[in-house]
Amino acid sequence: MSLTKTDRAAEMETFLSVACTGSLSAAARELELTPSAVSRIMTRLEKRLGVRLIVRSTRSLRLTAEGESYALAARRILKDLDDTELTIANRGSPSGNIKITTATAHSRLTIVPLLKEFLQRYPDITLEIDVSDQIRDVASGQVDVAIRFGQLPDSGLHARRLGDTGRVVLASPEYLAKAGVPQTPADLARHNCLDFNFRRLEPGWPFRQHGEDFMLAVSGNVIANNGETLVELAQQGIGITRVGRFHVQQALASGQLVALLEDYNPQDREAIHAVFIGGKNVPARIRVFVDYLVEKMTTSDDTTP
Repeated sequence: MSLTKTDRAAEMETFLSVACTGSLSAAARELELTPSAVSRIMTRLEKRLGVRLIVRSTRSLRLTAEGESYALAARRILKDLDDTELTIANRGSPSGNIKITTATAHSRLTIVPLLKEFLQRYPDITLEIDVSDQIRDVASGQVDVAIRFGQLPDSGLHARRLGDTGRVVLASPEYLAKAGVPQTPADLARHNCLDFNFRRLEPGWPFRQHGEDFMLAVSGNVIANNGETLVELAQQGIGITRVGRFHVQQALASGQLVALLEDYNPQDREAIHAVFIGGKNVPARIRVFVDYLVEKMTTSDDTTP
């Protein structure tokens, strides 16, 4: 006899509990089942799929490659099920939790100042904010909405444009007094350049010289995973960095930092997008949040410096 979809959802929930807790007994406590019941469900699931999902030992268990794939799919399926039910149940007033990921500086300078009004508009919505310059996986359900900078890779995700931002090479007056002011991009070979540590489509810093755009490899004694750290290091006089202008508008205006090589700036602009799982059943809470960001950020000069 084939399983109903309800049974399969229960199997997925049981499997994910086992995967997250690391043991059958812990999963049983979490699900309020007996360990033998959890064991039977796992055995039935593996038998039906015809593969081993977990490898058990006397002290622990680990997921097989098939188990990792099944866990990824199960999280997405159960999240879609929850979102669909919540969308139907809350057509009148959006509610529920939204997981958001955004870059460190952009969160502090742009996103966080917008949240008070949003929460006042939608008091039944709660927000869970992940502040990091690392890329989080939207497709797997790790987050609901990701604020992304730059060119987006091809994917099945939906994106709404929120604005764009330029970038600038800069350093502190203290550093320039000590190390000299670079006059051309080639001069950066003699300077301590502070860069991001994550992989990009094209490594290096872009410049334009004699009408030609090119990428210049740079090096220094510090790399970091977020722009705020690079800006702070530059303000301390440690080296030269290249970051989004939204990071440093005030520091440039006050003279704490000095823009460099502007004659060679290619004036490249990074698009800013809200990325989320699209389709007909986008939960109301996610739809209104993205709509709110579009409303506020596409009409704000501060977002597109």
